[in-house]
Amino acid sequence: MKRQLSSCVVLLICFLVVLTTLSSVEAGTCNPSGKIRGKKPPPGQCNKENYSDCCKQGKLYSIFRCSPPVTGHTKATLTLNSFQKDGDGGGPSECDNQYHSDDEPVVALSTGWHNKGSRCLNYINVYGNGQSVKAKVVDECDSTMGCDSDHDYQPPCRNNIVDASKAVWEALGVPESQGEMEIYWSDA
Repeated sequence: MKRQLSSCVVLLICFLVVLTTLSSVEAGTCNPSGKIRGKKPPPGQCNKENYSDCCKQGKLYSIFRCSPPVTGHTKATLTLNSFQKDGDGGGPSECDNQYHSDDEPVVALSTGWHNKGSRCLNYINVYGNGQSVKAKVVDECDSTMGCDSDHDYQPPCRNNIVDASKAVWEALGVPESQGEMEIYWSDA
């Protein structure tokens, strides 16, 4: 009887795990993969250009290995980034190991959407403020790491970010001072 009861409990637990997993996939969720503890940047090591945040000593930041599912109309948050040398984007872009002018419509996608580089140098359409713009994916907005020199001592990227150059913001007719805005994007 105990063996039969144990088997039933194990099956029930397995069923609940599968059901929970399917529910979260259907709902389009992407749960945090863990947390990292912030470190105070050394003096002059965190570029605050374009409203960038610097890590705070001891603060816990969520990390993500996933992003919400991509659809033909994927909801995201647009943020402003400089892909130029000495800009707040840090080092050269991951996709081509190059810097890019702020006048070029380029973006970095959160880790899950970047998808291990599968969107590198491809274009996406960004929709916002009643306008749209075609932009090239040149970088990853790292959702899995941050608060270190490689990431300009900035926190990990959220899992739903399209980090865009000034050219993208201008094409959408949005003032840079807005800092971020809700948009939709799709593969071009």
